[in-house]
Amino acid sequence: MPKLLSILLPLATAVLSATSARARAADYFVFFGSHRSGPGVGFSISHFDSDTGKLSAPKFALQTPGPAYFVIHPDGRHIYSVNSLKPDGTLSAYAFDPIAAKLTLINTVPNRGGDPSFFYFDADARHVLIANYQSGSFAVFALQADGSIGNRTAFVQDTGHSIDPVRQTHAYAHSIRLDPTHRFALGCDLGLDKVFIFHYDNIEGTLTPNDPPFATVPGGLGPRHLTFHPNGHWAYLVTEMGGMVIQFDWNPQNGTLTQLQSISAVPADFKGTNGSAEIGVHPNGKFLYVTDRGPNCVAVFAIDPQTGNLTLIEHVPTQGKTPRNFAFDPTGNWLLVTNHDSDNAVVFRIDPDTGRLTQTGDPVSVTYPFCPRFLAAP
Repeated sequence: MPKLLSILLPLATAVLSATSARARAADYFVFFGSHRSGPGVGFSISHFDSDTGKLSAPKFALQTPGPAYFVIHPDGRHIYSVNSLKPDGTLSAYAFDPIAAKLTLINTVPNRGGDPSFFYFDADARHVLIANYQSGSFAVFALQADGSIGNRTAFVQDTGHSIDPVRQTHAYAHSIRLDPTHRFALGCDLGLDKVFIFHYDNIEGTLTPNDPPFATVPGGLGPRHLTFHPNGHWAYLVTEMGGMVIQFDWNPQNGTLTQLQSISAVPADFKGTNGSAEIGVHPNGKFLYVTDRGPNCVAVFAIDPQTGNLTLIEHVPTQGKTPRNFAFDPTGNWLLVTNHDSDNAVVFRIDPDTGRLTQTGDPVSVTYPFCPRFLAAP
């Protein structure tokens, strides 16, 4: 018997260790930011089980004004948010203690541009790139060793207007991100119907106009967010006002966008006012997803592996009103969507073969949710 125990105990220990490690690996924090200010409004945190798709009820974590769009530093210990306030807004840095699941404000700085709407890290997370919606400007800020936000290192003011007499009377910079080579920054301006292209200096955090300095989309479409395919050569732009997804060929040598396809993300029978919001390519490169705030749905597309062209698969109701952002969980098996005007978030299972979505569980309540972000729990 002792000999048998000496064989079985190590095996049992190994099995328990593997099970414990798997359980830990399946557990993620989910952070939500709110697009409002006031008592009890700010950040909240849920837990997510990537094996089952279960999302726990969010718990309020920190009161802070308008942390609508935010990003988590690669170190998992710092969070940076825009404070989406009018007329100017601010930017904030926070420390995160994963053991206590506690957020603490580090500093807040004026962004010197109206209503900031977007954050993006550069390659080494030395800087954050900002889009200021109301003022129509792009900026870059340095990050300090203590995690705080430092000085502004770049600022570009867009000027002009496009054809819509209400929505496009001046520049409205909606997002900015780096290309896969991290040599170029691409900024979407809804008010000008342009995607600006800049040379980006990762050391100095500077933006210099490329030649050509922008790509133009048809008037009145309103560029919002842009994403890249994993192959680094196809870029996809969602237009807020037009409800279109535009596919581009991206040339990383000279920083140019060449349009390849334009396809509607809105159901053909929808008659109201659209407001397409978020766009993302699945990590496997086979599918693309877009949220539509008019019909309150997610559009699902298949990506042709040879051409990158899109084919509509389905429109899926988001079980709420005004879906804004979404996020793939780290396993790529789940899609988490926030419904801004119905105060909820919904989990969908992603079919790995077809890309189709199936709702999993009931919606969870979140106050004015904007971004969801995943982080591995300890």
